[in-house]
Amino acid sequence: MIKFTKLHGTGNDFVLIDARSIQRDWESLALKMCDRHFGVGADGILLILPSTKANARMRIINADGSEAEMCGNGVRCFVKYILDHSIIGKNAPLTVETLAGIHPITVTWRSDKVATVKVGMGAPRFKPEEIPVSVTEKLDRIVDYPIKANGTSFNVTGISMGNPHAVAFIKEPVDSLDLAGVGPTIEHMKLFPRRVNFEIVNVIDKSNVKARVWERGAGLTMACGSGAAAIAVAGRMHGFTGDTLNVQLPGGSLKLDWDGKGEVWLTGPAEEVFTGEWPE
Repeated sequence: MIKFTKLHGTGNDFVLIDARSIQRDWESLALKMCDRHFGVGADGILLILPSTKANARMRIINADGSEAEMCGNGVRCFVKYILDHSIIGKNAPLTVETLAGIHPITVTWRSDKVATVKVGMGAPRFKPEEIPVSVTEKLDRIVDYPIKANGTSFNVTGISMGNPHAVAFIKEPVDSLDLAGVGPTIEHMKLFPRRVNFEIVNVIDKSNVKARVWERGAGLTMACGSGAAAIAVAGRMHGFTGDTLNVQLPGGSLKLDWDGKGEVWLTGPAEEVFTGEWPE
């Protein structure tokens, strides 16, 4: 039996496993556990691992078995679990290691449980080769780059938040666009050699946007933390939004802070749903 805990951050849900003393074929296990009909159901599995660089290391395996570099909602769930279950001390300065680097963390408490988690998402990267985006033109940044999927045209801004994002600001209501139709096409375009997370965004005002996300390796999700960070960066670059932004996603709102340089900060809730045991 493998003990697990189900958590979610604004509806982006995960199966968390303490993997410090066990080894498995995690990619195959993710395919089975994340299945919403025959498994637990989740957007990915989170693995707690030891770290020599931070308080703990997080691996995230997407629902399709691929590994993600970073997940903003996932790391909030990860932090809630390791603090609420006393895997690390509550007074310790907290950092989490991922494939995208070391992330500083601060939390707020409700009684003796973590209520919200603020995550340093790192500094955005813009060069095509850093995202990566495979373009023939010599471009310093990918801004309003035209693409077409299933007959629909978009202008996308490319950003890396440790993982690749393509952000499209659109006039059509995000709830009306067939994201399930165009998302897979865009994710797998040759333009994006490591695939891409695709965000569609309606600007409400300088402090608020409404968005939906097609996540690389997970499909339609209720929220995406790194996607929200990419939206905040892209919005500020275009002059649509300011230093602080509320990103409204199907699963709830996330708060982003970015002053145009340095690290992007993501703040949002995390909730534990239930625990269980997975048969070998």
